Amino acid sequence: MTSFWLIAAILAQGALALGLLWYLGTIRLPMVMKGEVRIDDIALERKAWPKREWQASNAFDNQFQLPVLFYVGAGLALYFGPTPFEIGLAWLFVASRYVHAFVHITDNHVVRRFAAYLVGLLLLCVFWLDLVARLLLAL
Repeated sequence: MTSFWLIAAILAQGALALGLLWYLGTIRLPMVMKGEVRIDDIALERKAWPKREWQASNAFDNQFQLPVLFYVGAGLALYFGPTPFEIGLAWLFVASRYVHAFVHITDNHVVRRFAAYLVGLLLLCVFWLDLVARLLLAL
């Protein structure tokens, strides 16, 4: 049963990335369709996009940084059999990513965004240290 909750956390993190991609599409597509942004201007660089698009795009891009380490660690935890501690860390990490993304696409307050990032990073470090400790103890 514990695997279920870790898989649910993985799916929640994946849902965040897909949700941000959807949100990004709802910003980009209407702008291109209305001619507010020309395709030639965005084909190779992002300078033509307005601030709101940059925020959403950066929030989406961030889902392929720390979360990649989360996915790998979660896969290892699933292989070993996740502990309740690891499941708790996983859900806290995912929550920190939702907060980080929300700040990114709203007021983009750098200090709040960094705080959410730092919390997620620290949780991820503890998650990985726990996995390494379990591996070393199994030797």
